[in-house]
Amino acid sequence: MASIDWSQCPAVESIPGKVSGAWVFRGTRVPVSAIFENLKSSPLEEVLENFHVTRDQVQAVLDFAAKSTEATPTPAEHLRAG
Repeated sequence: MASIDWSQCPAVESIPGKVSGAWVFRGTRVPVSAIFENLKSSPLEEVLENFHVTRDQVQAVLDFAAKSTEATPTPAEHLRAG
């Protein structure tokens, strides 16, 4: 699976020297990866409470990740569709 280009997600930021440059929720020190890891085993409400991020922030990241996994047509496929 291709990696996600988080630079295109307005809900996150990566700043050298801040959490070692990890992608974090904008304006926080909460790594995006921590939310994904914790959602595997904890309910969303618990994750929101433990990490002090909002439901809207998490939803924006989840939506972005979901859209990033959608297949984009190659140029040849695009020409056949048109």
